[in-house]
Amino acid sequence: MRDRDIGGLPGLDTVLYALGWLLVILAAAMLVPLLVDLAVANPDWMGFLGSSGITAFFGIALILSQRRRGHGLSLRAAFLLTASSWLVTGFFAALPFKLGGYNLSLTDAVFEAVSAMTTTGSTVITGLDLAPPGFLLWRSLLQWVGGIGIIVMALVLLPFLRIGGMQLFRSESSDRSEKVLPTTAEFVRRLVTIYVALTLFLAIALRLAGMQAFDAINHAFTSIATGGFSTRDASIAAFDSKPVQLVLLLGMLMGGLPYARYVGLAAGRAELFFRDSQIRTFLGFLFLLCGGVALWLMLARGRGPADALLAASFNLVSIVTTTGYSSEDYTLWGAPAVALVLAITVVGGCTGSTAGGIKIFRFEILWIATREYLIQLFLPNRISSPRYAGKPVTGQVIIAVLSYVFLFIGSWGLLTVLLGALGLDLVTAVSAAATTLANVGPGLGPIIGPSGNFAALGDGVKWVLLLAMLLGRLEFFTLLVLFHPQFWRR
Repeated sequence: MRDRDIGGLPGLDTVLYALGWLLVILAAAMLVPLLVDLAVANPDWMGFLGSSGITAFFGIALILSQRRRGHGLSLRAAFLLTASSWLVTGFFAALPFKLGGYNLSLTDAVFEAVSAMTTTGSTVITGLDLAPPGFLLWRSLLQWVGGIGIIVMALVLLPFLRIGGMQLFRSESSDRSEKVLPTTAEFVRRLVTIYVALTLFLAIALRLAGMQAFDAINHAFTSIATGGFSTRDASIAAFDSKPVQLVLLLGMLMGGLPYARYVGLAAGRAELFFRDSQIRTFLGFLFLLCGGVALWLMLARGRGPADALLAASFNLVSIVTTTGYSSEDYTLWGAPAVALVLAITVVGGCTGSTAGGIKIFRFEILWIATREYLIQLFLPNRISSPRYAGKPVTGQVIIAVLSYVFLFIGSWGLLTVLLGALGLDLVTAVSAAATTLANVGPGLGPIIGPSGNFAALGDGVKWVLLLAMLLGRLEFFTLLVLFHPQFWRR
């Protein structure tokens, strides 16, 4: 990778050039809800037009300002590009919320846009049942675009940056023993194709399950992206349809699995999918979790087996995959179930999926490290070489994973204290910190629980939670490294 030095940071020209193209793409995406509002004669199309024009202007300006430079990328520039792309696109994506008919405050507009782009799904909007179609589509489209961005970041950029143990996946698409595609560009192209195909499949399935076409498209966007935005205030409970819940359950499961394995399936390498340790652990964990809670609902709440299993599976898979849909208020299931919901909020899906959270592979690495340490306590002279998915688990990987988990838990605690200082009660503060760091969406309690939203929170609280969303989605280090003084030195 070539280094260009602008302002003391090698590769800054590449960062600005890439940001320009991201803004141009975002401006083009705004034309989709614009056309939808035009088709139904809703005046909100003017807000999208203005937002698209402003975004395109800045995007083209950035591209033209760097068009004669060599577009190489240094390691530090890669960190800056990863972090700035989410910050910049989140701000410009907020323009339709501010300039459109809803005319949200700056805080609410940025909160909603960042929540969408990071696929968190926490919302400050009420009255969704009567909202204009372009407005609803923009929320869903942002989550869908954010989802593919998360996949590319997790499979291409984060392994290169060695974030939180992600270096284990650095050779996922280039190692000769498992090579399924020759180049990163081709790999990304296949990812996008598969992502689009799965979205179309879900939209058609939801339509056949009884959803109206517009609702089906929106929920296909937000389920495959594990984002959780709905077109109804009551989320999925508003549709009162078991076939719809089953289709969305499938969509959330597909979104929580590693997309690199879908690429392998498409290339005829099905064995890579079925022998993947993450997939087996993820599905096994969900099986035990949903079965246990379904049994609890049957014994403690007197619900029938089929009803209990569907309720447990839909809502718990929604939380673990960090989607955030709800088919009912699970805070009414009893104290043990609510405590379990809080615990699994931070688990997350597989690496290389659209899901947030700590991620399954890190729990596997922690288990490997704990097991090895336990054995060495009584066999101190034993020499071992632990491996994960056929790759050696080095001390560097273990330190990276431990550092990530420490930052996650430490941030959770600090955010809880800060939110409490800003006036939130304990349950709301603890769950709000967890759900935004893990990019889940709804929390616990009467304010931000599955039956509420984040509209009633103060502006200060919303900015804190907005930061938490970005920290969680950028895997902490990608954002925090920018605050180290040595990062900006030559």
